[in-house]
Amino acid sequence: MRKNSIKNTRINAEVMKVLANLIRGEIKDPRIAPMTCVTDVEVAPDLKTCKVYISVLGDDITRQETMEGLRNAEGFMRRQLASTLNLRNTPELKFISDTSTEYGMAMSAKIDEVMAPIHEREGE
Repeated sequence: MRKNSIKNTRINAEVMKVLANLIRGEIKDPRIAPMTCVTDVEVAPDLKTCKVYISVLGDDITRQETMEGLRNAEGFMRRQLASTLNLRNTPELKFISDTSTEYGMAMSAKIDEVMAPIHEREGE
């Protein structure tokens, strides 16, 4: 199975949906922030590993606590994934912090800051 095959894309989408539902409704760990989002999932073609990209709205401490809580709940999520999806292997989950949303917001703020004097001159 190639990495970009239709089957792999479908598996990625299903794993992402199941993990998002688990994080939102099943895990009761208080360390996991309420504004936690699964932004992307990459299941290896051999179904052995899975990279789960997590975006957390908040500061660095909140992000670290959320990632720690998710790592502790990895066994539970794997069991739920195995019972929900009928895969040959249940992939080992690896959680990766995704900061692209925060980076985009910071860049947007910088652009607004640079453009503010130009908009003021045009308004005069």
